[in-house]
Amino acid sequence: MEGPSTSTAPQIIDLVGDPFAVIESDPGVFTSLTRKLGIRSLELVELYDIEPWAVDHLRPRGLVFCFLWRKDAHRASDFDDPAAERVWFANQLSDDACATHAILNIALNCPDIEIGEELTTFRQETESMSPVMKGLAISSSPFIRKAHRSLARPPDLRGALNAIATSTLDDAKKKKKLPATKRTPAKPTTSKTASSAKAKKEESDGEEAYHFIGYVPAYGKVWELDGLKSGPLEVGELSDVRGETKTWMNVVRPALRMKMQKYGGAEGGNNIRFSLLALVDGLYENASDNLEFLKRERLAIERRMNAGWESLVDSNLLEQAQFAFESPVSSSAPGRTFARDFGARRMARDLEILEMPERALVPAWEQCVRDAVKAKVSVEDEVAKAARANTEHIKRTHDYEPFLKEFVTCLQSEGLLEPLLDVNDEAKPKAKRVKLNGKG
Repeated sequence: MEGPSTSTAPQIIDLVGDPFAVIESDPGVFTSLTRKLGIRSLELVELYDIEPWAVDHLRPRGLVFCFLWRKDAHRASDFDDPAAERVWFANQLSDDACATHAILNIALNCPDIEIGEELTTFRQETESMSPVMKGLAISSSPFIRKAHRSLARPPDLRGALNAIATSTLDDAKKKKKLPATKRTPAKPTTSKTASSAKAKKEESDGEEAYHFIGYVPAYGKVWELDGLKSGPLEVGELSDVRGETKTWMNVVRPALRMKMQKYGGAEGGNNIRFSLLALVDGLYENASDNLEFLKRERLAIERRMNAGWESLVDSNLLEQAQFAFESPVSSSAPGRTFARDFGARRMARDLEILEMPERALVPAWEQCVRDAVKAKVSVEDEVAKAARANTEHIKRTHDYEPFLKEFVTCLQSEGLLEPLLDVNDEAKPKAKRVKLNGKG
């Protein structure tokens, strides 16, 4: 008998890889990106206001600001901060990778979140690198690139490849136009005003591009992390380092207001060209933990109650209790939990129940069932939201082009295309004239 084959096929190493592509600034897309990167129990939600009543209850760990990019000038001294050396920061070297850069610049500066084995190793290996080399490491990582590209629409994936081809051809044309001999450059006669106007015109003539930057509290300060800048930019200092996640929003609000005014305050504030996402603890995980907490509370209370307690509680609540502790993804039995402090909180509550007088047990049980009904609704809402997000992801990333191409081809072969387009000999000259008139 022949033994197992010892011949090993050469391993294919992707040294270049496919380019990053544009992804939508949608909370569901960004949440999916964090999941694919291995970041657990976190999600991104869209903020419509930055006042305390709208934000503080979410306890954001970081913010992602999406805006219509324009050139922004900073002095070199703005980035000369010794504390910034401790901040994990990567420059953006790949087009259309700003979403991934914003998330990584935030997540890799939060020590108390689970980022998975891949990103943990990545952070350790790149910790001592310069921002440029960290950016190169992101661009060269097949794991990160694959996660990012999996959320892009097929037309955007093709557009990224087309952009590379176009820029390569343009560079080749520029090299051909270079003179064979060196010439002494003539002294420029253009004024500063004319140069500035020309630069503004070039900027306005270019395509609109949206950019993502991150805000995160780290090492006693709040930082603005923009991959297109040379380093982290300090926003402000935290008065209480121990309460970073609770107090840092008070520091970042003035900076956010300035950004919003700069990028959305034109034309009387009607030209809003930005959005704001917050990286928060997973809403499903929180809702599930609340329901799991109440499952255990119900059991703890029932263990203390005497036989026949069912006749003492509200009959409607007794009937609701048969279904209130179930959810679409779990039974009424205690299940998985997510929060690290869940056990400590549950133990403290169990001690309170053990010391509770008997007359308080029935009201406590009834309140537990009422709370479970609300918790179940929250879990069901999050499950439904996840199902909708998954449906949108499938619709967004499905490639409809082959079907449409085949459909149009079949219409043409059956002679049905021209009637649908209302194409005839009389309409052709008219259409041509309209096009020529419109062009002028």
